[in-house]
Amino acid sequence: MSSSLAPRGSIVPGRLFEDDAGRPVQLHGAGIRRIGDRYYAWGEDKSHGGTFGGVACYSSPDLATWTSHGHALAVTPDVPDLAPGRVVERPKVLPAPDGTYVMFLHIDSADYADARLGWAVADRPEGPYTYLRSERPLGNISRDIGVFLDDDGTGYLLSEDREHGLHVYRLSVDLLTVEEVVSTTLAPPSDHPAGPHGYESPAMIKVDGLYYLFGSDLTGWSTNDNKYATAPSPAGPWSAWNDVAPPGTATFDSQVSDVVTVPGTEQTAYVYVGDRWDRHDLFRSPPVVLPLQVAGGRADLVWRDSWTIDTTTGVIS
Repeated sequence: MSSSLAPRGSIVPGRLFEDDAGRPVQLHGAGIRRIGDRYYAWGEDKSHGGTFGGVACYSSPDLATWTSHGHALAVTPDVPDLAPGRVVERPKVLPAPDGTYVMFLHIDSADYADARLGWAVADRPEGPYTYLRSERPLGNISRDIGVFLDDDGTGYLLSEDREHGLHVYRLSVDLLTVEEVVSTTLAPPSDHPAGPHGYESPAMIKVDGLYYLFGSDLTGWSTNDNKYATAPSPAGPWSAWNDVAPPGTATFDSQVSDVVTVPGTEQTAYVYVGDRWDRHDLFRSPPVVLPLQVAGGRADLVWRDSWTIDTTTGVIS
């Protein structure tokens, strides 16, 4: 499928969005969150290929028309974790109780040996963010990450640790500390002939009191049949893993990055945001953004060649 620019204002899975200046939107490994009446998105700027080119920030009223706010977090030579040649991936942002915004990052070396979690903070969603530090949460390897904010304000970090599994961590009230592992899940035996591991590129939503956890198998840049599990609590117990898209489609040739909840006056919609990686041209790797039907413990990704969503009503057309 073509990875050229989608018509402005439309969502065309497998085509790049353009921003208000007509440039390809850099929402690789993206995190998206509704703040006020707009949706803010943070993604990896792949202008430097596989190494850090900055965290790009955009906002949109409709998840299709994107305004660029530049870099929320820039390459910073005198900050070792943000220096040229480093790996900074999967930017996700949560609002803190004090009105600030906390950005979570996968921080790594070019050979992926560091496997750390990074924090940055800002007074505005678009930044600029001040980088704080990185660590291995509770001593565990941390690569692909996701975040989730529960109805009661509790924040959770989702982090892939291939030595032990996919961890769900509870965060401190200010979101700046990892306090405990509340659950750890593994991929089913059929998915890990080389030994136990968890899923990567995790995302979580809550629907009608049930938690849905999404993830991708460890197949590098190649896509696979992404899975989901459900539980009555982030602490589990988690169900068996199920395919989120028709088996054999490799999740419509994509890897989950985030799942966005769109609360509307007529219905609440759910939007899957995935990456279709082109390892030879990461800058132009297109997103795959699709409606996700979620109800009664099932999550089903629905293909649409082109579509829009009314973020006021929640109606998809």
